[in-house]
Amino acid sequence: MNFTPSEGWEARITSSFARQGLMTTMGAVIHPIAPGIVEIAVVPSPAISQQHGFVHGGAVSAIADTAAGYAAVSLMPSGTAALTTELKINFMAPAGGERIVARGEVVKAGRTLTGGQTNVFTETGGTRKLIALLIATIMTLEAKGDFSD
Repeated sequence: MNFTPSEGWEARITSSFARQGLMTTMGAVIHPIAPGIVEIAVVPSPAISQQHGFVHGGAVSAIADTAAGYAAVSLMPSGTAALTTELKINFMAPAGGERIVARGEVVKAGRTLTGGQTNVFTETGGTRKLIALLIATIMTLEAKGDFSD
């Protein structure tokens, strides 16, 4: 889809992402970003794995939710913030491989609510395999005080 980004959207997203403690702790990186589309990736490690050695579903959910949220932020007006109000995730395969990549996309941008979807892939040797699908509703909030993007 073709979406019109908000003013300063790239700087808002990269600045906000840098302040996320969970993403830093997990070693997540954000790239690429485009209007209505954001990818976040993590490299599997023992710190984010479950007992069988796969990346934990909570870590997969976290990058999927964050990717959908920042895809929404790219289209929200300056001075607003995003908050996920609802999400559903389906896991279809274990999260292993060289990288886990969450590609968040806006399905429908609204004034108050935005619909987002994230496809999560395991990536090995440049080949991606779909392992999870997240669908989310993201609310636009007026940013006040310390609460910003």
